[in-house]
Order: sequence, then structure tokens, then C-alpha cells
Amino acid sequence: MENYENNEFRPEPEITGPQPEQPPVSQPYSGQGVGRKESPFADSPYVTNRQPEPNPYRNTYVPPVPPQYPPEKPKKVRSANSGKIWKTVLSAVLILALVAGSCGITAAMVNNRWEERTDEIISRVEMQTVQMEDLRRQIDAAARGNSISGTVAVGEGLTPGQVYAKNVQSVVLISCEVQSSGFGQVVTGTSFGSGFILTENGYVVTNAHVVEGATSVTVSTHAGEKLEAKLVGSDSANDVAVLKVEAEGLPAVTIGSSNDLIVGDQVVAIGNPLGDLTSTMTVGYVSAKDRDVTTDNTIINMIQTDAAINSGNSGGPLFNMKGEVVGITTAKYSGASSSGASIESIGFAIPIDDVIGMLNDLKDYGYVTGAYLGVMVSDMDEQTAAYYGFPVGVYIQEITPGYCAEKAGLRAKDIIVKLGDYKVERLTDLTRALRNFKAGDTTEITVYRGGAEVTMQITLDEKPVDTSAAVPQEQPEGQMPQDGSYEEWFEFFFGGQD
Repeated sequence: MENYENNEFRPEPEITGPQPEQPPVSQPYSGQGVGRKESPFADSPYVTNRQPEPNPYRNTYVPPVPPQYPPEKPKKVRSANSGKIWKTVLSAVLILALVAGSCGITAAMVNNRWEERTDEIISRVEMQTVQMEDLRRQIDAAARGNSISGTVAVGEGLTPGQVYAKNVQSVVLISCEVQSSGFGQVVTGTSFGSGFILTENGYVVTNAHVVEGATSVTVSTHAGEKLEAKLVGSDSANDVAVLKVEAEGLPAVTIGSSNDLIVGDQVVAIGNPLGDLTSTMTVGYVSAKDRDVTTDNTIINMIQTDAAINSGNSGGPLFNMKGEVVGITTAKYSGASSSGASIESIGFAIPIDDVIGMLNDLKDYGYVTGAYLGVMVSDMDEQTAAYYGFPVGVYIQEITPGYCAEKAGLRAKDIIVKLGDYKVERLTDLTRALRNFKAGDTTEITVYRGGAEVTMQITLDEKPVDTSAAVPQEQPEGQMPQDGSYEEWFEFFFGGQD
């Protein structure tokens, strides 16, 4: 129903809730005289120009307008196969990672194995290189005639018999007459040794200890000829001496090189053992090199050999298998060791390269003109050096006044560790180093002093002539002589008598 109050239209309140059942609707009016009559208020002045209003009873429900919200972003539409694709990609990535990891592990293992294999190959190559070098040295030794097989060597090598036949004429017997006195008597004796002819004009080489104290020297050749010899010069520090006989056209030896020897090379010694077994040959091998051997309180560098060396062999030659002199037979170990062990086949020879310059000096000047320091020295004890932290070298005991050592500033208790470019650890090292210099040469010498090494310039002197043995000792008046000639003893007992 519509309400009109004060000519105002007020719509009916909306009916909510369950609606009562409506009576059936009659058919609309389609003409006069049919159905319901037309309303008497149709032409009412109060409702002119009013639009027909909807029938509140007609089922024309209009839904409420929903609230407005901001539009949502459209969601991505994922196909049904997208999940499978990602799983496939993830699986592929994992597989690649596993493959890469396994490849890395495999590569590391292969690399390690390759490095091990490479090191093994390098070791084998180095070993083969060493073996080839040893083989080359043996071949060179055979070519030099130092065959270790004992048979004919390749190239210039000789058999021991051929070496003997080639050189026996050059080896001589040295007979020395010596005198000794005691209990008022003078006793004359004879000592024997060996030697070899150095030059065709009569220079003969032997050991200094063979002719030491001799009043006369006789050289006997292999042919039986006896020649009176004169002592030209000797050097007791190196145990070498040179004699001179008046003869020409003598069969001289050929000088070789001891530096070319290697351990295991075959060598031949020819000499006169015991003075009676003249021209005896013994054969052996180089047992060792650079042995420091003390003879008469002097340390000399030696070649060790198992070729038999006996009393009477001293001063004789040691030959290589080319028939060249490579050493001077000098000494042997004999008897028994401190533990009681028997000593056999240990002989020694002076390397010819160490003394050939001295032999030439003795021949030309009568004394060795080599470089000289002017010091008294000794080897530094290794245990003492290690205990105090000193270097191993040559210990200076005393400085000889007036010589180059004093001028250069060397002092007693210095330890010589280097001379020129040569390292010095032993007395033999210093002796060898000095052989490389001449008197007047200037070089550097390094010593250990006060916890540090000190290097100084030094100009080497000429080695003085050893005349200590030639200085006669005068006897005080009225005192009994300890030794001497018959005339001295006669003068003591019978001097002043008419």
C-alpha cells in the first residue's frame, strides 16, 4: 500500500521474511467489459503525470549490490606438466652435479696416479742415467787401459805382462850406505829401496825416506849396471826425492794421470821387495782414493791398492794398464790392528799428479819452489769443532814471523776454511790448494775468528829450503859427544895429548 500524507509519497517499507501466499493473479485487463473494472481514481488530479509503480507483490527481487574491492592480480595459470618439467630439470641438475663430482674425483685420482707414474718414470730415467754414466766410465777406463777384467783392455790397454815388459828396464834398485854410532863405535849399514828413471839423461825418482841420512847412494839398473847417484833434492813433507846419475839414453817412464783413476781400475807395481827380490811385479786394483796416511808424523794424500807393497818397494812406480806411472809406492799397513785382526793387502802410493810439479822443482832447482804461507797448522778435531760450534778446517798453531801469513793479518788460533776458490777442511786440502799457486800469487784466504768468517788478501811466499838437517850441532868443550864421527870421539878422549 502506498502512503500519501501531505501530498508526499512515501514508499512502503520493504517486506522481509517469509511472504504469505498470494491469491492467484487474474488475467490483465484487455478491454472494456472484461475482467475487473478500471479504477475510479485513474484520472485523479492528485496523481497526474505519475509513472506507474511496480507491483510490490510481483516477484521482481533485485539482489543487493556487492561491496567493491580492489581488483586482484591475475594468477598465473600453470599447466599440468609444469611440475614434471621442474622435476626433470632438478633431476638433470643433480645428475650433472653427481657426474661432475665423480669426474672431479676421477680426475684427481687419475692426476695422482699420473704424478706417481711420472715420478716413477723420472726415477727410472735417473737410475738409467746413473747406470749409463757408470758404464761410460767403465768404457772410458777400458779405453785408458785400466781394464778391471784382468785381460787385454780395449784400445790402448795392455795386459799386466805387457806393462811389465814395457817398463821393467825403467825401474831401478836404490842402495844406500848409512852410518850409525853407538857405544863408541861407528856402524855402517845398507838400506834398500826402489826408484824409476824420470828422464833419459839420468834423473831418478824415489822416496825421501829411502835416501834420508845416506852417505852414498847407488842406482842399479835391471841390466845389472851400477851407477853412483847424487842427491839433487828432497822434500820430506811429501816424501819425494830426485837423484842424478851420469848417463844418457836411459829408458825413461811415461807419466800418466792419477786423477783419471777410479776405484776398481787395475794397477801394476814393480819394485825390489826386501832388496833381494829385484824387479818383482805385483798386480792389484785401486781400492780407494784420497786416503790421508800419516808417515813420520806427516799426513800425505794416498792411493790405496791391494797390489802387494813390501819393504824395498818404497819409491817404486805404480802403473796403470797403459803402462803409465800414476803413483809412487810408499807404505803399507802390516801386522795386526788394535783389535788383533790381521792386516793384509793394504798398500799405498803417492798420486803422481800431487807431486809432479815438486819433482820438476827438485830437478831444476834442488828444492820445491811452491807457494808458502808461513804457518804451523794441524787438523781441527771434528768432535771439538762440533762441541764448540766451530767449522771444520785447519787450525793455526803458530805464525812464522816475516812471512806472508803474518803480513796478511793471520793469527794463531785462526781456523783456515778457504784458500782462493778451494775449500779447506783438512791439512791435505790446504796442501793441494797451495799446489795450484806459485810464489808471488795474490789470492784471498778465509779464516774463522771470533765467531765469524774473516777474508783477507794474501800474497804467497816461496817455500824456503829445508836446511834443518844440514846444520851441524857443536858440542860444548869437555862434554862427551852423543854421536858423530870417529875423529870426534878420538878428539874427546885423546885431544890435547902430544
